[in-house]
Amino acid sequence: MELLNLNIPSWSDLAYWRPEAILCGTFLAALLGDLIGRGRRPAISFVISVFGLITAGAYSVAAVLHGGAAHTIMGDLIIVDGMAAFFRLLFILAGLATVLFSWTAEEIMGRKRENKAEFFYLTVLMTAAMMVMAEARDLLMLFLSMEAVGLVSYVMAGYMRTSLRSTEASLKYVIFGAVSSGIMLYGLSLLYGMTGAMTFDGIRAGLLAGEVNGLSLLITVILILAGMSYKIAAVPFHFWCPDVYEGAPTPVAAIFSVGPKAAGFALMIRFFYTTLAAGADPSASAPLIELINWPLLMAVIAAVTMTYGNLVALRQLNVKRMLAYSSISHVGYLLMGFVLLTDAGLAAILFYLAVYTLMNLGAFFVVVALNNHIKSEELDDYAGIGFRAPWLGTMMVIFLASLTGVPPFAGFAGKFYVFTAVMDRQWFWLAILAALNSVVGLYYYFRVVKAMFLTRPAEGADTTPLKIHWLQYTVLAVLAVPTLVLGFWFGPLKVLADQAIGLLSTGM
Repeated sequence: MELLNLNIPSWSDLAYWRPEAILCGTFLAALLGDLIGRGRRPAISFVISVFGLITAGAYSVAAVLHGGAAHTIMGDLIIVDGMAAFFRLLFILAGLATVLFSWTAEEIMGRKRENKAEFFYLTVLMTAAMMVMAEARDLLMLFLSMEAVGLVSYVMAGYMRTSLRSTEASLKYVIFGAVSSGIMLYGLSLLYGMTGAMTFDGIRAGLLAGEVNGLSLLITVILILAGMSYKIAAVPFHFWCPDVYEGAPTPVAAIFSVGPKAAGFALMIRFFYTTLAAGADPSASAPLIELINWPLLMAVIAAVTMTYGNLVALRQLNVKRMLAYSSISHVGYLLMGFVLLTDAGLAAILFYLAVYTLMNLGAFFVVVALNNHIKSEELDDYAGIGFRAPWLGTMMVIFLASLTGVPPFAGFAGKFYVFTAVMDRQWFWLAILAALNSVVGLYYYFRVVKAMFLTRPAEGADTTPLKIHWLQYTVLAVLAVPTLVLGFWFGPLKVLADQAIGLLSTGM
């Protein structure tokens, strides 16, 4: 049994884990700063959080430039490789953008900054936990990292303590999270019982030994997939998503829509492509695929998820709720690359996740900026907003057009790579269904554009120009420019995604 051969962590492990260690230290420092300031000086925690995220980002960039072989650390519970380095950058970008934008959000800080600063260091803690999710190579760390992200998420969803809507969102999140975690934990225990291994590669060796019953393994995988599908909000484990996004503060919904989803995909790639496949190699994986045809199961989930998300989004009149169902549909597009068992499919997922982070964060942040002024997320109240805040409206068009997948925006490049990889593996029905779903998305995304620029405000409504904070414009510009540029100059990001998958370790 693996539990009898423990590899004790050593201080030398921190040489490969600097970004995560920095974020853990940042969390503690920001927490202490808030206690010293007695909750009355949120700027202390804000500055510490921003500095810590930037520092961790610098070390992450250095690690990507340096490259090198994969390393297992922390008692072989964690692996630091190319994919881990890619997701480090993605999570730090999402966390830093959320912290900066939230400084100007009344939902987080209050009208007179009367709220405390817990949000900033909770975001830092969530960022660190998501990074660990992308690095887990052991069943124990898989579960602990998912629960760490979940526990922080429950608190952040209910951050507006005086709002019944926010409290309801947090409660629903806790209930769904507890149920899905219990189901997944049962599946993990069954998998350990079948193979006698905790590490992903040890589980694969146990499965290849040929002593596992196919039906038992199928049931086990479905139980584990239930917990992972909950994290990425794939149908039928998506029910929490619209209610939580609508009830939680909009900056919280913004990071929920990209961070935990990306972490969930990172964990799923590492788990499925190490335990139930011999890496991204269809021929080598054939003996494992014959036990249970899990790629077909994933393809069905992808088809149902993208179709359901798009069709229900058509009926939404609340912009936050519409973006929630939109995020469900994008999970379906991402799962398309998951079924292919090729490096091209995995690289397409990473590329899509990167551009999705930019455009979806941007769309939610525009909702945050508008909510500061109009105190509404209803589509009818967006009438004429494009003329009251022209630059804000223009950037919203960029983000929504990219989410739709029309050229020349980054979302088009992301879908192009996913669709190409699917067609290369001859999953034609899945590609056709995804193309039809993209047409459906065009309608509800541009309904928001229509309201902002082509709909007259109600008679007597306020039409004075909106004064948008300079920090909001800065963060939105940082997200909008690459969303536009990556639509026609996507080579560097594609190379980075290819290198990350090329350095993905599935045999350590």
